[in-house]
This record gives sequence, structure tokens and C-alpha cells, in this order.
Amino acid sequence: MDFDGVNVAEAWAEAARAVPRERFVPAVALLGVLPGSPTSWIDRDLDPEGWWRAVRSNAAIAVQLDDGVLDIEDKPAAPFAVATSSCSAPSLVFSMLDLLSADKGDVVLEIGTGTGWTAGLLAARLGPDNVVSVEIDPAVAARARSNLRSVGLAPSVIVGDGALGHPERAPYDRVHVTCGVTRIPYEWVRQSKPGGVIVLPWMPGWQTGHVARLTVVDGVATGRFHGPSGFMLMRAQRPPEVPITGEPRESVSTLDPHDFASAPEGLALTIAGLLPDVRGRAAAHSDGTLHVAVRHGDSHALAVFPPDAPEADVTQRGPRDLWDELEDAVHRWNAWNRPGPDRFGLTVTPDGQYVWLDSPDTPVRT
Repeated sequence: MDFDGVNVAEAWAEAARAVPRERFVPAVALLGVLPGSPTSWIDRDLDPEGWWRAVRSNAAIAVQLDDGVLDIEDKPAAPFAVATSSCSAPSLVFSMLDLLSADKGDVVLEIGTGTGWTAGLLAARLGPDNVVSVEIDPAVAARARSNLRSVGLAPSVIVGDGALGHPERAPYDRVHVTCGVTRIPYEWVRQSKPGGVIVLPWMPGWQTGHVARLTVVDGVATGRFHGPSGFMLMRAQRPPEVPITGEPRESVSTLDPHDFASAPEGLALTIAGLLPDVRGRAAAHSDGTLHVAVRHGDSHALAVFPPDAPEADVTQRGPRDLWDELEDAVHRWNAWNRPGPDRFGLTVTPDGQYVWLDSPDTPVRT
């Protein structure tokens, strides 16, 4: 199948033909991952042409809402529902498979089976016996097995916590991760062969995520970033909702709002390195203002940049002065001559993980 604007590398073309995406998209699903719009629903029975356009598009298709609490077949009018399982956008699927560089004979551990499409692509190329896919949701795993059987494939689909990997089949040549992670479980490194490759969507919490390709040497995984990505977070790593308390503290900021509005990836990686586990997002509002929100635990900051104004109004609450910390990170990035994402990397050790600039020997730390 040809996807809109997607270049499928020759190495994966045969697998793409053998494992067509339509076998992994249910009759009723959601184009994209935002259930607020009624026009986002696709229905094979009511609108087969629209359903096929969605399947052929380069868009993610949500197949589960709120961990299955809401039945997606009912097309619930729930604007605050959250998509919790999807068939990923083809361009992202095939670009990550290219980065994985898996070849005949390689044994692959996949984290997050989802619809089973990526597990099927891996199984078609490497052989079903060489693919182990771990899915935390039993209902999602059952549907994935059914989808895979429909194309004549039966890789191992294990119900379990993907953060633990699957040590029974270790060591693996490759680890392919299809859910976002903030903290990379060391078990994935431990269960990789020397020279093994881990490809994952790293989502530290600032704006979008980043595809990382890590190579394992002497029990340490290190590598660089390969473009932005957006995935659903691993369930165990979803940030808890903690109430914000304390009196508001008002101030002003003279940061350049364009740095946030354009969301340069190099700035995002600087913030991720200096402010681990701090979440943030910039959003333009209909009145022309830009709102930048920052959150960590019971601390919160909000800056509102009026259009064409030299200063933003800032409100901070909680024990941390998050906006002050963010301003310091932006100043550091500017002092480094605003490095782009190609200069950053990530390293995972038994003691934790860190972002680095230019070399693993120069970590980005406060």
C-alpha cells in the first residue's frame, strides 16, 4: 500500500505489502488522537471511502480511549477523553524501523504492541520466532493477536509491563519501543546484546518528544536524536495530577516568545537536560497571546506573552520557581549559540540517564 507522502525504504517494502495497514485498523476509529471533533471519526460501514482515505493517510489512528473505559465503537462525545492506543503514523513507523536496522537473524524485543502492525512488519521481515512484543493491556494484546493472525503471522505477544522487558528471551539484538518514555528503563539495556540497538520515543515532557537511537556498549546505552515524535506515554510513567497550592507570585519576563512559539528542538533538549521531569508547553490563543505553562509536581508557572509586547506576565505557585529555572535554561542555550538537535545525545547507565551536548563526556546539567 502507498501512503500519502511516505517513502517506504526498499528494505521494508515487501513487509509493508505482506502486512497491510487496513488489517490493523478497526471499523470504527478516530483519525488523529483528539476525540473532540465529530469529523475525526472514521467508520468503514457508514463511510468506506473516508475510512480508506484515513488508512492510506500519513496520520495516526486512535483505536482506544481512556484505557478502554470508553467504548470507541460508540463514538463517545467526550471532549476530554484521551486516546490510549493507536496505529501510528506510517512515516514515523517506517523511519523508526529504518533506524532500528534489524536484519535477518536478529531477535527483536518490542515494547507496546498496540494494534500489532509494527510487530507484524518486524515478523514479516525477520520471522515470527524472532519477534517478542510486550503489551500491558490484555484487551489490546488480544486484538493485536487477532489482527496478526489475519495476515498469517504469530509473533510472541506477551501481556506484561514493558518496563521490565522480557528476560526469558534475552539477550536481544534490537529493542523497538512504540510508547513514549520519560525515564528509560535500564532493563532494556540489560537485556540487549553488546552492540545492540534501542530505538525509542523519548518524551521528557517539554513540548513534543524525540526519537533516540542508542547503542549498547559495556552496559551503557548512548546515542543521538533523530527528529521529533509524539507517542502515548507508557502507562507507568504518566505524570500524576498533584494539586497546586500556595500563594501566586507575580513577575514579568523578557524572554523572546518566538523561541517558544517555534519550539526549536535544540532548546527543548536543553530544557530536558537541565530540568529533568519538568513538563511544559507553549500554546497560541485566539486573542493573539502565547501561553507558556510549566509544571513539576506541586509547582506551576504560567507566562502570557501579549502580541508584539516586550514583556510577559508571569505567575508562579508552589515551592519551585519554575519560570526562573526555565529562564536560566533559555539563557544557557543562547550562551551556547543556540545548538540544534544534531548536537545533542542521550546516555543511559545503571545509575540513570542524562542529556549531553556534542559528546557523552559533556553532560547537560545544572
